[in-house]
Amino acid sequence: MDKRLLDILCCPVSKTPLRAVTRPQLDALNEAIAAGKVDTVAGVAVRERVVEALITTDRKVIYRIEDGIPVMLPEEGIGTLQLADFPASQG
Repeated sequence: MDKRLLDILCCPVSKTPLRAVTRPQLDALNEAIAAGKVDTVAGVAVRERVVEALITTDRKVIYRIEDGIPVMLPEEGIGTLQLADFPASQG
């Protein structure tokens, strides 16, 4: 993702800055999706594997990137509290 775009994007709800999800975070998210344990903020089950995503710097919400475009709809966010042992940002 273009760094200039990433610098201006923020969570549409909290206005918290975003950064790219790390590989360990993406792996943990996809493991939870495969186990059927992930819902969007709107309560819809996430069934598709996430290839690329952004996360708020406070690590509370993940937004998918589809075909290079961040899906920044509040109801499409994925709350990280539902992800057991979600990795820290290093990695």
